[in-house]
Amino acid sequence: MKIFKFLIFLFLFIQSYGVLAAKQLVSELRIFEPYLGTWQADFAVAGGKPSMQDVSHWEIALNGTAVRTLHSINEGMYGGESLILWDQSKQKVVFFYFTTAGFYTQGTMDVLDDGSFVAYEDVAGNQDGITQVKSTSRFVDGQMEVSTQYLKYGTWTEPEKRHYTRSSKAVKFH
Repeated sequence: MKIFKFLIFLFLFIQSYGVLAAKQLVSELRIFEPYLGTWQADFAVAGGKPSMQDVSHWEIALNGTAVRTLHSINEGMYGGESLILWDQSKQKVVFFYFTTAGFYTQGTMDVLDDGSFVAYEDVAGNQDGITQVKSTSRFVDGQMEVSTQYLKYGTWTEPEKRHYTRSSKAVKFH
């Protein structure tokens, strides 16, 4: 009976250790810790156009070797999922982003000294002529600030800035 109790204790200890280990990011990804959780931003839209809201969820994935993000615009009108990870051979943070619109991006991120990061994406299969995206993200006063530009038909768009606040909303896909 003592051996049985010990085996149960050992099993529960190993399980709890695995859960604890999965809750910490590898050192190269710790820059993303303030972003973990759920966020929302309301986009500025031109007069007469419908409102746009992005809900984004960031979580630790793959035992702390990746960050997984999910996001949806207007409760599933459009959305996507990313995996962000450290690429040992490139010595860079890399990511892969897949969308509900049937295209995907892949890219790299430069982490800056002030804790912000710049993402550079190559886009494949976008029907609107977008071939590259550059976004700068920073965590400021408990908010996520994102500035994004698109290379569309060979010309960079003006930066679009969004402020994300903590949210209890859920990411939804149709």
